[in-house]
Amino acid sequence: MLSQQAQPDLPQLADIRDAALTQALTAKLANKTKPLGSLGRLEDLSLQMGQILGSEEPVLEQPQMVVFAADHGITRRGVSAYPSDVTWQMVDNFLSGGAAVSVLARQHGLALTVVDCGVQHNFLEGLPEGVGIDGLQVRKVAWGAADSSKGAAMTRTECNLAIAHGRALVQELPGNVLLLGEMGIGNTSAASLLLAKLAGLDIAQCTGAGTGLNAAAIDHKIAVLREVMLRHARQREPLGILAAVGGLEIATMVGAVLQAAHERRVVLVDGFISTSAVLVAHALQPLVLQRCVFAHRSGERAHEQMLQHLGVQPLLDLGLRLGEGSGAALAWPLLVSSCAILREMASFASAGVSEKSEPTDQDA
Repeated sequence: MLSQQAQPDLPQLADIRDAALTQALTAKLANKTKPLGSLGRLEDLSLQMGQILGSEEPVLEQPQMVVFAADHGITRRGVSAYPSDVTWQMVDNFLSGGAAVSVLARQHGLALTVVDCGVQHNFLEGLPEGVGIDGLQVRKVAWGAADSSKGAAMTRTECNLAIAHGRALVQELPGNVLLLGEMGIGNTSAASLLLAKLAGLDIAQCTGAGTGLNAAAIDHKIAVLREVMLRHARQREPLGILAAVGGLEIATMVGAVLQAAHERRVVLVDGFISTSAVLVAHALQPLVLQRCVFAHRSGERAHEQMLQHLGVQPLLDLGLRLGEGSGAALAWPLLVSSCAILREMASFASAGVSEKSEPTDQDA
C-alpha cells in the first residue's frame, strides 16, 4: 500500500510536436483531390491523428472503451435524483449488453471493459475463487468515496492507489485508442467541484441538473457543494483537490489518461465527468491535451466552461448528458474517417485531376 505522504508515480509527458511530420501531413492534406480546407475540422482531426500516432498514414488499432465506475458518499446529502444502488445496477446493465454504451460499442466494434474502482457492491459474490466476469475488472480501492461535505472524499493513499490502478489498467490493454466512459451516481457533483476549484469559478456556475434535478433540487445541490468548497478551501494543488472533492472513478481515469498519453494512444474524451479527469490530468501534465480528442459538448451546462478552460473544441454537440462513454462512441467514426482520408484519398497527381489554376494576365 502507498504511504499517506507518498506522491503517485506519474509519467512525464514529452512534447509530440514534430515540425517535419506536421509539414508532411499538412502538405499531404493540401494535395488531396478537394479544394483546400474543404473537409473543415475533419482535416484538423486528420492532422492530430497523424501527430499523435507519429505517422503520415495513421491506423487506429483495437480501440478500448473503458467505463470507470464508483460510488460517492455525497449522494447521502440528496444531490442526485437517483439512489446509489443505480451505480451497481447500471454496471450489471453494461455487462449484460443493455446500456446505451453497450449498444454503441457493439455497433462500432469497440472492446468494452467496465472497471469497478469503488462501487458499493460485490460483483463477484457467490462466484468460485479466481472466477471473474467477462468484461469486468475489479480494481476496487474502497467501497465508494466518502462524503466530501464531511471530510475528504478520498485519503491521499486511496487517491494515489486509484491513479496507479488506472495506469496499470492501460498498460495491460491492447490497441492505440482509449475511449473514456464512467458511471457513478453523484459524480456530477464531484466534477462540478473539480471545475470550481481548478478553474477558480463559483460553484453555482459549475452545477447543473445531473441526473435530472428540478430547479429546487439544483438549488439544494449548490448549497451542499458550497459547504464542500468551504470545507476544502485551503486545498490548492491538483492532487490535493482531487483527493478532497473527486471520486475513485475520476482518480482512476486520471491515471489511465496520463498513461495512455505517455504511450501516445489517442484519448477520446466523453462528456462532463470524463473531461473533469482530463482537467486534473492537464493540471498535472499540460501536454496531455496533445493526445486528447473531445467527443462532444454535454448538455450539462458547466461542460462548456470546462472545455473553454482547457481551450479545446469538441467534435459534436447533440445535447447529450448520459455519460457512460456514449458520446465518445458516437464520435468514434469521425476518428476512423479522419485516418482513412489520410491513407486512402487520392492526391491530384495520383488521380490525374487538374489542380486549381492560378489567375493569369489573360484572365485579368
